[in-house]
Amino acid sequence: MSEDPAMPASARLVGAHVPLIDGVEKVSGRAEYTADLAHRDALVGRIFRSPYSHAKITRLDVTDALALPGVAAIVTGEDCDVPFGVLPIAQNEYPLARDRVRYRGEPVAAVAAIDETVAEAALRLIRMEVEELPAYYDPEKARMPGAVELHADRPGNLERDVHHEFGDVEAGFAAADIVLEKVYDCAEVTHVQMEPDVSLAEYDAERDRLTLHTCTQVPYYVHLRVAQCLGMDTSRVRVVKPYVGGGFGHRSETLNFEIIACILARAARAKVRLKLSREETFVTHRGRPATRIKLKIGMIKDGRMTACACETLQAGGAYGGYGIVTILYSGALLNAIYDIPAVKFDGYRVYTNTPPCGAMRGHGTVNVRFAFESLLDQMADELGLDPFEVRRRNLLEAPVRTINDMMVESYGLPQCLDWVEEASGWKARRGNLPKGKGLGLACSHYVSGAAKPVHWTGEPHAVVNLKLDFDGGVTILTGTADIGQGSSTVLAQIVGEVLGLDLDRVSVVANDSRITPKDNGSYSSRVTFMVGNAAIEAAEKLKGILAEAAARKLDAKAEDIECLGEIYRVQGGQDPGLPFQEVVDEALAESGTITVKGTFTVPRSHQGGRYRGAGVGPSMAYSYAAVATEVTVDEDTGRVTVDKVWVAHDCGFAINRLACEGQIQGAVWMGLGQALSEETRYHKGLPLGPNMFDYRVPTIVESPDIEVKIVESIDPNGPFGAKEASEGALAAVIPALANAVADAIGLRMDETPVTPDRVIDAILRKERGRGRKRSAA
Repeated sequence: MSEDPAMPASARLVGAHVPLIDGVEKVSGRAEYTADLAHRDALVGRIFRSPYSHAKITRLDVTDALALPGVAAIVTGEDCDVPFGVLPIAQNEYPLARDRVRYRGEPVAAVAAIDETVAEAALRLIRMEVEELPAYYDPEKARMPGAVELHADRPGNLERDVHHEFGDVEAGFAAADIVLEKVYDCAEVTHVQMEPDVSLAEYDAERDRLTLHTCTQVPYYVHLRVAQCLGMDTSRVRVVKPYVGGGFGHRSETLNFEIIACILARAARAKVRLKLSREETFVTHRGRPATRIKLKIGMIKDGRMTACACETLQAGGAYGGYGIVTILYSGALLNAIYDIPAVKFDGYRVYTNTPPCGAMRGHGTVNVRFAFESLLDQMADELGLDPFEVRRRNLLEAPVRTINDMMVESYGLPQCLDWVEEASGWKARRGNLPKGKGLGLACSHYVSGAAKPVHWTGEPHAVVNLKLDFDGGVTILTGTADIGQGSSTVLAQIVGEVLGLDLDRVSVVANDSRITPKDNGSYSSRVTFMVGNAAIEAAEKLKGILAEAAARKLDAKAEDIECLGEIYRVQGGQDPGLPFQEVVDEALAESGTITVKGTFTVPRSHQGGRYRGAGVGPSMAYSYAAVATEVTVDEDTGRVTVDKVWVAHDCGFAINRLACEGQIQGAVWMGLGQALSEETRYHKGLPLGPNMFDYRVPTIVESPDIEVKIVESIDPNGPFGAKEASEGALAAVIPALANAVADAIGLRMDETPVTPDRVIDAILRKERGRGRKRSAA
């Protein structure tokens, strides 16, 4: 158990290294993911996908395919004329293309058949004729005058432009001793979660009811979109989330295959299993968009920033998805990490003829943070200042409300910097390492849940129900999606802590829309903070009911009852008290099964300002991280090897230290992938290498030693003071690596990933530049 002074004095469960409560099922193979569910009686679903990047559909003939023996149903865009999307204001995608296809691999038709062989044969019999249209894979070409519009209501293929300015930016630059401006390019990347996409949909024709089992982070949003697209009342739809093999944002919106499975099941009046291949999962995508960042920072000689101007261009893919939120996050979170008196942001999210991008771990912030921390490091170098000192000169003083109206009440970045500096031996080692070795630093932050939900209904942001019955077990009912991050364990720890019970008395049921209360889902690191607070409220209510029952039995006042978990007694009395089960029996005697509810809603004071786009960025708390990397650069091959990573993450109070450490390590590992090797590439819209061999995800072989420090700043609003622990460190990893490369070989890398060919190109450019200077001399 942790002995950190931040831990509540009486803590038994929170603050400890607690194994995940579903860990045994996962490591033993007993956990059933969607693909493992019983499906012998299910039809096989397959999707016919567009071989064109951009085209009008002039003819789609499924006659021969439908006539094939063993085919139960075929559906096309004619079977669903309702668009969908995660944002109510940006729903422009159909489950199956209607009239036009906008990227290679877009679903056009789907087949349900008795087996895979018949389903594949049916796909080969589908005939599609098109009128090809110009395709745009680059956002700048998509915005050129005369470019064909992908969507009629989006002139210039511009999904959303954002223009915010806080403070006097021009005056800030005028006051600066040094102003640097640079352009950075970040390649598109994708999630590569272990579990490929799969849905199992069953339609009950007699009752007109639909049950969907699917691998999602957001069962509630899936429920809404399925009902919407199928024209069904939401009461007739049931969504169940089995075990999920990772998400990282890929599954934080309803995806086309989930709706297609339901449309097929209703058309076939049966159960349909739609399991995508790894390549199809890549095409379904929703990854981090290719981004160009033009960044300008002003600074005075002592290292304090005076102004920042950032222009961001994102290639969003063919449909809206989370695009509006992504571009808004990119600007909003320039703030809330450093004290910058003036910030200007111009953002452009552009439609392109590639698979739609969406949310990915560190949503909206990662690429801009790479640019910012890289330029900050370069400015420190030019001023002859230490990178740590420059960041310390610009720290916030919490509590503080930022210039764009975001509230920061806990701020552990100073402690993160202190630990990383000492642990890495920065002062003694930087500048004294062997040739080709370097150290780099960067910082980052992230939200602890978006202050405003995607679907504003006026309901609480989180709801938890607790059930107590004759068996003396406490059941947590939650709509929260545990996708491997350990949210179910955290909720069990919280409830057990408040009630003073061991985990073997607590169980968690999550997520079944027929049983559990609605929850908005697992995204933007919202669960621990929001659902955790709701769980505390519910547990306190249940403890109050049990205290009243004990008071009746002990002939005392409820406020005088002391809860010791398995024993309830009168405070200060000599009576040994009552065992937990006896108290439960008394509580049940009057009402039977006890169900209590806890809720949580972000107060208006933390929901941001009133300007356009102000709803994206505000949070009740922000996590902070500092990362240092040590690298070795082989100048002959261009290969960059990461020798070690030091990461300090301020996650407030660490409710489960084991899970927090694992999540921080995972964020570092994912950041290293984007920094070194990961990149989605296309040839005329055709994905290149959409598999786990060619995509180049780092393996355990490439993983360096990662030393983690948990910093606990204790947020006044978080459950036991907890904050986000999974996403905040990722964004610092990429610039920390780039800055380490600069320290090693004197070259600033302004593109990701930092592959050997890019390093060699940079070295050659530097040598050519030296040659020109010698010639001129």
